[in-house]
Amino acid sequence: MLVASGVAVALLTAGVATFVVWQGRERDDAARTAAQALADGLAAGDLSRATLVDSAGTPAPDAAKQYAALVAGMDGLKPRVEVSAVDAGADQPSAQFAVSWDVGAGWSYTTSARLAPVAEGAGGDDDGDGAWGAVFTPAVVEPSLKAGERLAVQRTPAARGQVLGRDGQPIVADSPVVEVGVQPSRTTDPAGLAAQLAGIVDVDGDALAQRIRSAAPTAFVPVITLRRADYDAVKAQLQPLPGTVFRESTLPLAPTPAFARALLGRVGQATKEIVDASDGRIASGDTTGLSGLQRTYDERLAGTPGTTVQALPATNGADGASASASTRASSGDAAAAAEPRALFTSDPVAGQSVRLSLDAGVQQAADAALATAKSKDAQPAAALVVVDIPSGDLLAVANTPTTGADRALDGQYPPGSTFKAVSTTALLATGLTPQDTVACPPTATVNGRSFQNFEGEALGNVPFATDFAQSCNTAFVGLSSRLGAQDLPTAAAAVGLGGDWDAGLGMKAFTGSVPADDDAVARAAASIGQGTVLASPAAMAVAASTIARGSWTAPHLVLDPAPAASTSAAPQPDAARLAVVRDLMRQVVTSGTAKALADVPGAPVSAKTGTAEFGSGNPLPTHAWVIGFRGDLAFAVLAENGTSGATTAVPVAESLLRALPSS
Repeated sequence: MLVASGVAVALLTAGVATFVVWQGRERDDAARTAAQALADGLAAGDLSRATLVDSAGTPAPDAAKQYAALVAGMDGLKPRVEVSAVDAGADQPSAQFAVSWDVGAGWSYTTSARLAPVAEGAGGDDDGDGAWGAVFTPAVVEPSLKAGERLAVQRTPAARGQVLGRDGQPIVADSPVVEVGVQPSRTTDPAGLAAQLAGIVDVDGDALAQRIRSAAPTAFVPVITLRRADYDAVKAQLQPLPGTVFRESTLPLAPTPAFARALLGRVGQATKEIVDASDGRIASGDTTGLSGLQRTYDERLAGTPGTTVQALPATNGADGASASASTRASSGDAAAAAEPRALFTSDPVAGQSVRLSLDAGVQQAADAALATAKSKDAQPAAALVVVDIPSGDLLAVANTPTTGADRALDGQYPPGSTFKAVSTTALLATGLTPQDTVACPPTATVNGRSFQNFEGEALGNVPFATDFAQSCNTAFVGLSSRLGAQDLPTAAAAVGLGGDWDAGLGMKAFTGSVPADDDAVARAAASIGQGTVLASPAAMAVAASTIARGSWTAPHLVLDPAPAASTSAAPQPDAARLAVVRDLMRQVVTSGTAKALADVPGAPVSAKTGTAEFGSGNPLPTHAWVIGFRGDLAFAVLAENGTSGATTAVPVAESLLRALPSS
């Protein structure tokens, strides 16, 4: 019996020990779950899903509201929070947390929170084997934070990096501006004031009136931001208007409002969409790149703002006045919280510059030339790109209108007869020579599809060089039967059309598209730059520079930071064929469709005009093109809805070349 009793006691002791171990593990798991829920809630900025209790284990739902108030001044920033340790067996169970914020160079610290089992009857048992919760106090957020305080972040903008030109001199630099606005309380006639402002500074009067009416009485309702010189020109008209208010500041601006504006983009106050997509890098109210290169390179240009995180006196109940007794501070704590305290400070780090290949003089000449474009539209949408032939640098990227799309880089247009400079290289590969007689009838038909020349012209049987100079469509259509499905894409690729060289620009660009096609009709259309053939003005300027050079050199736009180089094999044009095309393009100027360029001073000009049909109608609408080169400069001009390359695009090219030094 004694043996049996001993065995029973041993079994009982072992069972008790096993139960204690099991109970301890369950307690540890419950405590760790509570700690992890608190960490997740702190990181999300929302403690509504965490189990929050006071030191007695009684639920404290108001703690979630207290936390929201404590971090409301952090501009939406959220910390990273990791549970680093949990001690559920101590006299005062607790969890340790590693906290870091993406402010300045990084703000990191450790903090802790009491843990407690949820009281019996409040969702768990008080013997440690039920749910646990975390005791929330301001010190859980930051260890020195007291009741009666809240966090707030202040950002000091960094000096924005400059946009430099090819010569290393700034082309975008801080310049004085005046922001024109309206204070609603100062006007009794919002609609009338808006109409007057619209007549002076060209804004939408109806939309402005609505914004004035819906704004707070003392708000600053933005109307327009003007360069200082532009403001001075209308100041006498604006200042007497009751309700108008003005703020002076600086913004990064180019030399003129038109200067490569679509390419460079704008700088201004960050939109909500930009803030939301920035992962905390940009805060509401920050000045940031809004479009173009300023947006693409914003992180480099903007630098890192200086940051100060302070503990400030709580306002509007943010001191947790409704919190449970365990979170309330003593009167000494409240007194200590009366003065702001700096918890973290980092100095701003200035942004870095971005250096472009743009030449300020060439760009301004291009902008001015493009402004002279005239066509069926009084001022057509147009683009002009200038390339330095030896280096491949893009010296000018101009667009009109200056706002909106960057059609010079991104536009996708049929290149029309400018593409004949490319299809000629494919024809030369079949044995064609410039002296060969090639018929130029008024109409050419391929499998039932009729092709005509511009305004029904016909040259008869003439040398191919004459067909090229006069841009005879039907001659090229007749010759297209010599070409195979891959011949035009191969010829286009040799001068860069359709390549991936835009990676080296540092900016998105459309390099062209010349699909292979077994269909004879499609190939005939492609031979004259119609059908499925598409290119941007930049792509055609690069093609012109390759023809002029006689070899491939990758184009450049952003020089520093140097963009990634193309991973594809470099184009390998046939130098002898390009030499023939150069001679043919010179004849376009001496005796063909670009004769207006014959007396331009300086080195001889070579060119190829184009009139590209698009869309629908009878007759079809057309875009006007010209590509060419003079000395070290290659160019491409596009005018949407232009009458013809000769009458619409060539005058723009002439204006450009006459404005530039002869070379």
